[in-house]
Amino acid sequence: MSLSHKNSFREIITKAICGKGRKFSTIAHTVTPPNNPTSILGAWIINHQYEAVSAGDGVEVIGTYDLNIWYSYDKNSQTDVAKETVSYVEHVPLSYLDPKHRTSTVEVSAEATQEPSCVEASVSSGGGNVVIRVEREFAVELVAETKVRVKVYPGEGGYFEDKDYDFGAESGDYEDLDPDLLDDEL
Repeated sequence: MSLSHKNSFREIITKAICGKGRKFSTIAHTVTPPNNPTSILGAWIINHQYEAVSAGDGVEVIGTYDLNIWYSYDKNSQTDVAKETVSYVEHVPLSYLDPKHRTSTVEVSAEATQEPSCVEASVSSGGGNVVIRVEREFAVELVAETKVRVKVYPGEGGYFEDKDYDFGAESGDYEDLDPDLLDDEL
């Protein structure tokens, strides 16, 4: 029995990565400490949290992080730490998108390939604020159901025939092994 040319392919519905994107960005935040800063002694970012949501032609990464600025004031005679929570929405466009995916099954994810980090912190020209430059990068994926076409081969003498395979190992081949020589971590 042979299959006609029309029936020699099948469509399989499966979940697959149907979209990918990546975005690097630099953003400046302005923080106003309770005291006029004289100099910046350190700046760091902690408590980064985010989630990904589908957004039209891309993925939006919605998140927050805490800015911490260690600064001196009163002519470098005192120090303090200013803290501020920052919220952001980063739109990451998809550089690849399979147009034939099923939109009703879309799942998106994001990975911070570069966690937000402070690359520069300085006292503003007016003297009352601290300007912090932050870099961050995200890679996103869109997973959805899609169709895959596969070639179907006839079952007669083809790939689907049951076969017995002999791999050359006899049932008694392993009886003489010393178990003390075997690696315990396997």
